[in-house]
Amino acid sequence: MRAAYEDVDWAATALGPVEHWSPALRNAVDLTLHTQFPVTLLWGPEFVMVYNEAYVELIADKHPAALGAPAREVFPEAWDAIGPMMQSVLEGGGATWVEDEPVPLWRRGRLEEAYFTFSYSPVRGGPGRPIEGVLDIASETTRQVIDRRRLRTLGRLREILASLESADAILARGLATLRADAADFPAVELRPAQSMQGPLVVSKGVARLAIGPPRAGRGALEVRLSDHLEPDANYLGFLRLVATAIGQALDRVDAREAAQSFSEALQRSLLTAPPQQAGLDVAVRYQPAARVAQVGGDWYDAFAGPGGALTLVVGDVTGHDRRAAATMAQVRNLLRGVVYAGSGSPARSLAALDRAMAGLGMGEYATGVIAELEGTTLRWSNAGHPPPAVLAPDGGVRLLETAPEPLLGIAGGGRRDHEVTLEPGSAVVLYTDGLVERRDEPLDRGLVRLVAALEGLRGLDAEAICDRLLAQLGSRRDDDVALLVARTATAAGPPARG
Repeated sequence: MRAAYEDVDWAATALGPVEHWSPALRNAVDLTLHTQFPVTLLWGPEFVMVYNEAYVELIADKHPAALGAPAREVFPEAWDAIGPMMQSVLEGGGATWVEDEPVPLWRRGRLEEAYFTFSYSPVRGGPGRPIEGVLDIASETTRQVIDRRRLRTLGRLREILASLESADAILARGLATLRADAADFPAVELRPAQSMQGPLVVSKGVARLAIGPPRAGRGALEVRLSDHLEPDANYLGFLRLVATAIGQALDRVDAREAAQSFSEALQRSLLTAPPQQAGLDVAVRYQPAARVAQVGGDWYDAFAGPGGALTLVVGDVTGHDRRAAATMAQVRNLLRGVVYAGSGSPARSLAALDRAMAGLGMGEYATGVIAELEGTTLRWSNAGHPPPAVLAPDGGVRLLETAPEPLLGIAGGGRRDHEVTLEPGSAVVLYTDGLVERRDEPLDRGLVRLVAALEGLRGLDAEAICDRLLAQLGSRRDDDVALLVARTATAAGPPARG
């Protein structure tokens, strides 16, 4: 600093020639020049600046013109913030202390966003003597303040995106979160990325960042960079992290949707179309849960047994994932094999299935109903499942309720057959609990809704009954739904199509 001090015409400043400086000023200058911490003296009523070498880094290209100049001329952009504080100390108001204070500075060719922790202290010639100047001990904390802000933005962005399940929601909420940080994102939009040359392009104060590979068609973030921040590695690195966070959230949604699409296709491939027999009209439906397109353990089946009777099945393995779907496939196929091995009745078929599931160590449980429909005779056995319903030709509805029996997979549980004779033109309705069950209400209320819905479907064919039931009861479902309707013909001919 010697050359800089020698270049100043101190006699032309408010401090006067160096040889006329007061002992208090000389001592303060000596203290200032012999510390490595950034220090400046703000002397006299004009707050003339005298500072050390460490302080030069804080004011950058304001040096050397600031040496010997009034502080108001050096810091006009910040004077409203710091001027009153200096004046208060000079007038005896006591020392000040501020932490991470925003102090805008014109340096390096722009008005920079800057933060400082500093203290203004009075300087006297001795005890009881007047205050001659102000000692400023300062530390710049711009990097720490901005880094904390960016970590908060990035953390908030990741937290919000983690709960979203669609690409549109991720992009919309992501942009809204970034716009809330106007300091780093004065403006941000989503733009097409086809013309981008690389993952990051900076031009004319705008950064464009690809959200993902161009083939993904996700576009790019277009960010107008802050006029008050240097577009350095820290700033651009933060923008890359933001684009990566959004891209990873989209990757998660893509992976989930791909897995669900594959699993649903697999599950639907197992739920084959029912056979059609003379005098019978059979229709089936499967709908995944409404909240997201999940797969699960619900299934239906209909096939002609070895004796010619039509075997009807619905069941539900606990769960909404690929494991539940895989278990469902095993149970479905095991039951088909048991029936074709000549078990003799629905109850014996379920008992044999129990033994097979336990013997194979499947470790899963399920509910289910198996029924045999031969002519107008319906025989069935129920393993912990909601009761089948019968819609009579006159519109009356009967629930085939029986004493509770064990879930599927519990070997040694008692199984019983039940039998009813149907009127010609009756419809047998088998379903899983997703059709009738709702959260926070008893199953009985859902069964009442089912009965009420069926009472208005007299005279319709099986396909129409399925469609009407799903339209009336399936729109608020919280679970998968498997539905099977088998309707017998009447002497007058087939039922009407709805």
